Amino acid sequence: MPNRPRPVTDLRALRRREDRRLVFVIMAFLVVGGGLAIGVVYGWTTAETGVICLVVGAASFGSLWLILLLIERWLGHEKE
Repeated sequence: MPNRPRPVTDLRALRRREDRRLVFVIMAFLVVGGGLAIGVVYGWTTAETGVICLVVGAASFGSLWLILLLIERWLGHEKE
């Protein structure tokens, strides 16, 4: 068997990509899952107001993540 070199795997890039996906999944689950739960328990007209509040909460979560990401890049630290 020929001994072929394996391709180099950039684990840091994979970690950043997975972190980004996880943030988007959390935000989507918060809005969609929370909106459905509010709609089932309290009614669908109340769910409209609840979804607005959940979108604000998801946006604040996303903005905090973005701020921490920018601070990390500004300081030049890489995730380990």
